[in-house]
Amino acid sequence: MRTISSILQIPRCRIQPFSFLQSATLSEKSSQALTKTCPGSYSEPGSNRGTRSRSVSSRFTSIKFSDAEQMKILVTESRESKDLSGVYVMDLETTGLYERCKIIEFGGRNLLGGKNSCFETLVNPEQYVPNSHVHGITTNMVNQPYVPRMEDLIPILMQYTKNRQVPEGHALFIAHNGRRFDVPFLIKEFSRCDMDIPTNWLFLDTLPLAREYMKLYGPPSPKLSLQALREYFEIPSMGSSHRAMSDVNVLSSIFEKMICDMNLTITDLLERSFKASDLVITSKKNTKMT
Repeated sequence: MRTISSILQIPRCRIQPFSFLQSATLSEKSSQALTKTCPGSYSEPGSNRGTRSRSVSSRFTSIKFSDAEQMKILVTESRESKDLSGVYVMDLETTGLYERCKIIEFGGRNLLGGKNSCFETLVNPEQYVPNSHVHGITTNMVNQPYVPRMEDLIPILMQYTKNRQVPEGHALFIAHNGRRFDVPFLIKEFSRCDMDIPTNWLFLDTLPLAREYMKLYGPPSPKLSLQALREYFEIPSMGSSHRAMSDVNVLSSIFEKMICDMNLTITDLLERSFKASDLVITSKKNTKMT
């Protein structure tokens, strides 16, 4: 096995008090739009900004924000790139793999670092969780009033990225097998709330990136699952596998090692990215052909 020295051992996110949601508010225009499309999901009509912030922070106690250091390999380029405002490693856990299944956990980490750069929460699917044996998340854990539904979570998630965005900048989300799993699930959940994924959100799938890497450095028939890559790169276990934040931390370390060895720049990553609309268009074309 080839051992690679990392230029930065990325620490796990450290959970901090609920300071982000205590100060986070949407613009009046955005709040009205979200209240219209997702009734009751973020604020009560007529409430003021302070009330919205306090109600969100006190109601959904499953949401946790934490701090993390910046990935050093991105420091120079992130300052030079005016079109990129965040590089978020994300992971989802769901009730299954089918159309009717829903998200039950979300984890995200901005590799540019800083205060509240990590975000994790359980998500209430308002349905039975049949696959607890996979991730350990039970129906009783998520079907609780202090766990946000997806319609509650979407405006909070948008605010999480919005607070870090430069004007007209893009947010890059990184997920393993994201093209076939994470992003389609996000599209479905946004659609259920009559919303579209923001057009300035870009996505990078690390599965094809891992294939590229293994063609250059790996064995003839490598295993490309997240846990197989963790073992290949000799990354210590970071908690239970198939839990969102644990997988986010593992993928962050894997991602760093791959782009460091492959000498990939921010520009290279953006060229490999796609938009949610690309998957929607592809899906429509496939449906017409069948």
